[in-house]
Amino acid sequence: MKKWIFVILLLLLVIPVIGETQTTYTKDIRPLFEARCSNCHGSNAPLVGEFKKDREKYTKGQKGPRMDSYALLVEFVKGSDAGAIMRRLDDGKGKEDKKPGNMYIFLGKDDEERQKNLKVFKGWIGSWNLKRKAELTPEELTKVTAPQ
Repeated sequence: MKKWIFVILLLLLVIPVIGETQTTYTKDIRPLFEARCSNCHGSNAPLVGEFKKDREKYTKGQKGPRMDSYALLVEFVKGSDAGAIMRRLDDGKGKEDKKPGNMYIFLGKDDEERQKNLKVFKGWIGSWNLKRKAELTPEELTKVTAPQ
């Protein structure tokens, strides 16, 4: 009898985990990016190196660095510009000054939609951290998942 109770309890713990679906770039982030970000960060935007050479010109033209593929976007998550996406999209609620990142406003037409889309990004990234690449420890970087 005790054995069956143990099995039932174990199943009750495991079944919800099995039912959860992982947030991925292909399934969740790419459609969100195409809907909310591609006008400025799509295929006609400059690569980050070119953008950094003349940031003012591109910003005035409403172009940011190109991020329209997994490889390009993940550079701003856990690559050479690690943390940039988190700082830009953050709602500011966890910061002392409560100021949102400059791209938070573009996550949706209203705060409800922005919060919903921010939650998707946070689920994909795994470990939301506002630090810059140089400030991140190797342990913190390994917690950033961002699955394709």
